[in-house]
Amino acid sequence: MAILPDGRYIDDAPYSENSNFSTAERPELDAPNWVLVWRRFKQHKLGLISGIFLLLAYLMLPIAGFIAPYTPNERHVDHLYAPPQAVHWFNDGQFIGPHVLPITATADLENFRWVYSADETKPMKLEFFCENEPYKLFGLIKAERHLFCAPYGATLFILGSDRLGRDVFSRILYGAQLSLTVGLIGITVSFIFGIFFGSIAGYFGGRIDWLIQRVIEILRSLPELPLWLALSAAVPSHWGPVAVFFIISIILGILDWPGLARAVRSKFLSLREEEYVKAAEMMGAKPARIIGRHLLPNFSSHLIASAMLSIPAMILGETALSFLGLGLRAPAVSWGVMLNDAQNLAAIEIYPWTASPMLVIILVVLAFNFLGDGLRDSLNPYES
Repeated sequence: MAILPDGRYIDDAPYSENSNFSTAERPELDAPNWVLVWRRFKQHKLGLISGIFLLLAYLMLPIAGFIAPYTPNERHVDHLYAPPQAVHWFNDGQFIGPHVLPITATADLENFRWVYSADETKPMKLEFFCENEPYKLFGLIKAERHLFCAPYGATLFILGSDRLGRDVFSRILYGAQLSLTVGLIGITVSFIFGIFFGSIAGYFGGRIDWLIQRVIEILRSLPELPLWLALSAAVPSHWGPVAVFFIISIILGILDWPGLARAVRSKFLSLREEEYVKAAEMMGAKPARIIGRHLLPNFSSHLIASAMLSIPAMILGETALSFLGLGLRAPAVSWGVMLNDAQNLAAIEIYPWTASPMLVIILVVLAFNFLGDGLRDSLNPYES
């Protein structure tokens, strides 16, 4: 591998000023840096697929109410613990389009469970762009039109229903609005604290560095889960779901910054001795400009990879707190709240679809990890 004067590299013949090729023959030599990063990132298949999956997931958040056939707390008292319903296209060998079969519940008094039977003689076509219970589009606009609905007299439980007859699929979509957003807010708080204190400690050193390191050591010596529980339990129970959501996000961010601060400090300790930093200091550049314009850009690849790995940790943190009843609470809907409703192991054994949020959490966490690996390798190929 040969390094060009501007920092780019080529993979074949050694570079020299007298080389026989031109930039017209090698157009990648004149490509902007972001183009080179994109080309490397495309080669990381798992990272690319994970990025597309997460992009679609976050684009879906503002319109979750439009995609979901039901509102999150809409109950169907005649369909408690209804199993997942399949969408059929053929009936008796004839194509009639997407439809569902009406289901009827009967109580199995021997095994103490609900048993559902489908009536195959009455296929009911799905309705598209139909009106149903109102919701807020983009959190602001009141709307009643849904992407698809079950016809009158039928139900559509793609992932089944829970103990109160609420659609699990719709609740997963609504729960994503809180569970995926908590990571973004938490990582913002974490980056503000981590970059600020890490930059000061690494650039100035001395007593400031000593003081910040002692604070970090104290925070990291505290057991994480009990500290989460203690801080979450201190949130007043009469606060609304939105206030609790922001407090939980801030708590997760505040407890996550020490690790990032140490990474920033260690990098700055080595970078501050570089010649370009010394030159900027001799030219009278202020510390804030040196940190923001010269040091942090050289650390961007690690920051991006760190963010991609910290977001799933915060999603898991919110899920754990809500599962234990110390995070978000009903009527708020998050994946942790849904798992809190499915704590009964006997019910999960009989009705396994109530644990569907767990599978969604696993997919999202893996996607963030794969995306973080892909971005790290693309932004800094020399460390891959």
